[in-house]
Amino acid sequence: MLIYVVEDDTSILKLIEYSLKSKGYDVKCFENGNDFFNELESKEPDIVLLDIMLPDIDGIEILNKLKENPATKNTWVMMITAKTTEYDIISALDKGADDYIKKPFSVMELLSRVGAIARRAKIQDKGENILEFNDIVIDNLKRTVTIDGEHVNFTFKEYELLKYLILNKDIVISREKLLTYIWGYDYEGETRTVDMHIKLLRDKLKDKRKYIKTIRGVGYMLSSKD
Repeated sequence: MLIYVVEDDTSILKLIEYSLKSKGYDVKCFENGNDFFNELESKEPDIVLLDIMLPDIDGIEILNKLKENPATKNTWVMMITAKTTEYDIISALDKGADDYIKKPFSVMELLSRVGAIARRAKIQDKGENILEFNDIVIDNLKRTVTIDGEHVNFTFKEYELLKYLILNKDIVISREKLLTYIWGYDYEGETRTVDMHIKLLRDKLKDKRKYIKTIRGVGYMLSSKD
């Protein structure tokens, strides 16, 4: 699995490179966004570890470019950040980041989070191309959703959330599990992030919103059963 690391702090960059290579990952490192994009033209990585505060291009801008490019929009991205406010974190995640890690971090935490993303990437690679549930159809290759034959636009997180619910239909899923799988991190005390996205998802599902059941005190379940 190929991982690109974009980090302007040389000591942190070398620590990440050594740690990931010790676990058998193929790693390429970049100290600025321009070098990263130049290499991206030659080969696309499986995962990008991306610092937010870079000398040339802001990490959020790089994230936006990755998600806007059809060739890289599905690339898994973990933000490396010293910005730890709730707004900064949720903003990055809602723009398509799959996880984040706060500075300073331990090597064990880094490897754990990268390993979680790697497992999720393998699961997705083995997933079905077309998923259906009561006239809700997901095309996993085109990353599109149609409801009763009509195309509906979903954000990156909304799409991943709907897909995960369909893959686990008739199964109760806790908010914590949804956070871990969709956002890729433990966000203790902030499970309202899930509730907010479920509300947005229900709004777009319209009359099919009834299929997302709230399991009080636990989480949610997608089911056509009463």
